[in-house]
Amino acid sequence: MTTATTPRADTPYATTHPFYADDDTLRIPLVTPQTIDARPTASVLDATRLWTGGLATAAVAALVGLVGTLVIRVLFEYAPVGAGATRAFGTGNAAMLCLFAAVAALAATGIAHLLMVSTPEPLSYLGWIIGLSTAAAVVLPLLSSVPTAAAVAIAVVNLVIGLAIGSLVVGTAMSARRPATR
Repeated sequence: MTTATTPRADTPYATTHPFYADDDTLRIPLVTPQTIDARPTASVLDATRLWTGGLATAAVAALVGLVGTLVIRVLFEYAPVGAGATRAFGTGNAAMLCLFAAVAALAATGIAHLLMVSTPEPLSYLGWIIGLSTAAAVVLPLLSSVPTAAAVAIAVVNLVIGLAIGSLVVGTAMSARRPATR
């Protein structure tokens, strides 16, 4: 039977277990005051990175709205949906949809910034806020007096815009977090 050996001064391990051979020793790291830190590591928000990502998200959201309206215009040109549904995707309405998409992306970025500096688990709250806002944007056209085909088309475009905003803003907010240096 081998006896426990004392650790060398340059190794951060506790004494070896007496029942193991010298080659098969169990090494348990010593707990030193330097390795124990009860304070949680805080993260620092890189606001520049967050807001540049938010501006890029606004551009993407506006382009998603533009492409969505162009695709629906093409579909409505070949489908017998009526003049009312086609009028719902006029140039003025498409421009307003793109503007609202960009503003929604910037608002989501502002909410993300506010949550990240003030709330525990900010990305959970951000996901819920964006998800519920997207759900409201999908349901609202269905409650309007717009023809059913146009309302469904607008709801689908709003859903895609909301998904784009949600995924991009949450991804940007995650990448804007930096561990605090001590």
